[in-house]
Amino acid sequence: MNQNNNHLVIMAGGVGSRFWPMSTSQLPKQFIDVLGCGRTLIQLTMDRFKGICLPDNIWIVTSAAYADIVKEQLPEVAEDHILLEPCRRNTAPCIAYVSWKIKAKNPKANIIVTPSDHIVMDVREFARVITSAMRFTADSDAIVTLGMKATRPETGYGYIEADLTIPCPSNKEIYRVDAFKEKPDLATAERYLRRNNFFWNAGIFVWNVNTIVNALRVYQPAMANIFEQLLPYYYTDKEQEMIDRNFPLCENISVDYAIMEKADEIYIFPSSFGWSDLGTWGSLHENSKKDAQNNVCIGENIKLYETRNCVVHATQERKVVVQGLDGYIVAEKNNTLLICRLSEEQRIKEFAGD
Repeated sequence: MNQNNNHLVIMAGGVGSRFWPMSTSQLPKQFIDVLGCGRTLIQLTMDRFKGICLPDNIWIVTSAAYADIVKEQLPEVAEDHILLEPCRRNTAPCIAYVSWKIKAKNPKANIIVTPSDHIVMDVREFARVITSAMRFTADSDAIVTLGMKATRPETGYGYIEADLTIPCPSNKEIYRVDAFKEKPDLATAERYLRRNNFFWNAGIFVWNVNTIVNALRVYQPAMANIFEQLLPYYYTDKEQEMIDRNFPLCENISVDYAIMEKADEIYIFPSSFGWSDLGTWGSLHENSKKDAQNNVCIGENIKLYETRNCVVHATQERKVVVQGLDGYIVAEKNNTLLICRLSEEQRIKEFAGD
């Protein structure tokens, strides 16, 4: 596998509304040091691809509103590799745009697509899985998605049903996908957990550029046509103007609906490297270091008394004292304070809109 052909695409256009008030539309969670470790989520995402993709082959697809934040946090990424969406259109148009642009310069490109706001605990195992998957896709028509081994009945993730009877001849860790499943209710999630062939859908994809472009041509011809017609403008000073004009014409559709649920050569790499999409305060609690009372504190000077099972995130305050809470989120950012039961966190979008 030629490393010069390995390209990394980081999708960074989300608004992270479930993490309000820490995450806002002006500064979403991918650009925040959520874990209190000194690196933002998008920087951590970049970090774990060191040694897999060269800096010259890294692409960020984000909203035009976040261009300056991306440049500030990822100075090593070339400016013409930061692709700016004029509006939100979900993951399929985002992937189509970057795929056509990469193909225009490197028709042998082998691409890994990842969200910008997930966390991985075992970075070494992650690198092994990605490298193995990229060897598999380098000269095949396969589309590979990483499937996370489920550790609990999770209703917040989509699932992938795999056919584990026969592995692929060229890579014994990779299997065919039988079906993609929507986020389940609790009873269905418990049933999936009892069976060993249902995996969480991490939204991390590996394919070569010809495979994805051809799949888009077959299953999304109108979208493919938009980016095909823009070929004369990529890498020119007219590119942004033409994207601003044409990108809003794309259907608002995820790559799962657009391609994964339709195409034939879809494979899964069952994986276990301490993954979380870090989509909620509950997942932050689960994936962070806890004290003896099962509390997570992120901030310089937080004191807890008779408090259990809480998440306290206050990085802008000189001192925070919490007494007598059990199972709460306490989060402060930019003069906004949220105190909410962890069990009610699905209502945060509602609170943020008030």
